[in-house]
Amino acid sequence: MTKVLVVDDDDDMRSLVEHRLRAAGHRVLGAGSADQALALVADRGVPDVIVLDVLMPDVSGLELLERLRQEPASSHLPAIFLSGRVQDADIAAGRALGATYLTKPVVISALLAAIEAALLVDEPLTGSW
Repeated sequence: MTKVLVVDDDDDMRSLVEHRLRAAGHRVLGAGSADQALALVADRGVPDVIVLDVLMPDVSGLELLERLRQEPASSHLPAIFLSGRVQDADIAAGRALGATYLTKPVVISALLAAIEAALLVDEPLTGSW
């Protein structure tokens, strides 16, 4: 069972994504901010994949992924950006971090396919989830 961390400051969007991922058989934790996400990773271990928004208060999803990638345990964490930002610069920045970039509104089949593709590239990470 894949462990997915969903990070989005929009409670409704995060809840929708969490619900749909659970329905697809994934173990899911959600965070409303970068700080909450970092605390969950510190407490529960590194997930197998992270799904995150780009535009969040205080720390963007791009900055959050950069921070996570600086840690040895999460340096190869597969990431999928799910964002309403469709500017070329944002997409390029996400892809420069080695992440898949999907746009909102979310197409669940595309998100599930992106998670599966990310896991084919990287072996699931071990953690306490």
